[in-house]
Amino acid sequence: MEGITGVELIKACSAIGAGLAVIAGIGPGVGQGIAAGYAASAVGRNPGAKGEITSTMLLGQAVAETTGLYGLLIAMLLLFVQPLAK
Repeated sequence: MEGITGVELIKACSAIGAGLAVIAGIGPGVGQGIAAGYAASAVGRNPGAKGEITSTMLLGQAVAETTGLYGLLIAMLLLFVQPLAK
């Protein structure tokens, strides 16, 4: 019976790490949904400020999305580049 080699262990841990890194997309999704809800509520209360509210909301969502994109980047690096398995 053969044991697991070092490269196989690194590849398995990379796959697990990639799965955990993709979980980072949950936070921005929830945050953006909450921000959009509050923005819709604010526009309902003050329709004249729609442009300012929308631009502020979109800027905040763009900043929040970066954490999800970083998680996706790390997951892709772990799955396809595998820097530790060489």
